[in-house]
Amino acid sequence: MLNNKGFNLWADHYDQTVQVSEENGRYPFAGYKEILNSIFNEVMAKPNSNVLDIGFGTGTLTSKLYENGHHIDGVDFSSKMISIAQSKMPAANLLEWDITNGLPPGINKEKYDFIISTYTLHHLTDDEKIRFISHLLPLLNSEGKICIGDISFESREKLEQCRQDNLNHWDLDEFYLVYDELDSSLGDHCACDFYPISHCGGVFIIRK
Repeated sequence: MLNNKGFNLWADHYDQTVQVSEENGRYPFAGYKEILNSIFNEVMAKPNSNVLDIGFGTGTLTSKLYENGHHIDGVDFSSKMISIAQSKMPAANLLEWDITNGLPPGINKEKYDFIISTYTLHHLTDDEKIRFISHLLPLLNSEGKICIGDISFESREKLEQCRQDNLNHWDLDEFYLVYDELDSSLGDHCACDFYPISHCGGVFIIRK
């Protein structure tokens, strides 16, 4: 697993690395642009919304929302990526924080129309993901949504097939989202829908 030092070193080349994988339709970033575009369109349906971005990276998605009048809070653990993103969104509230420690102080008092996260939650174990998403739910407004775009699969069987197809570069330190398992764990607390976009990625929409 990359730590914040690793992400700081990767920051300048992150978008290029993603682009190569995405354009070739390969694990792990196949469908990347469509995944981000799906979340962008979801948020754009509510003008001037309050958005919390968990793991905004260089601000590829969030900066487009910022430019369109949405109010942005963000959490990321790479100071270098925050610097790049802040230059694109000077008035956004961007915090350096490691989500393995939960949410930063102060964020728990806010309410959001959308909480978005792209290619971040796979750094949490399966149990940590459930706990973390459960802690996000109280931050939503009554009609709010959590939108997660990530390396993800409808079932454990489809994840295993992808792993077999990519044994040479499968990342054993990452924990990918599996829809039927996530839905089973969260089902009593919220509504969870999954929209697969590529063989290794899709979008979750979670509502209270």
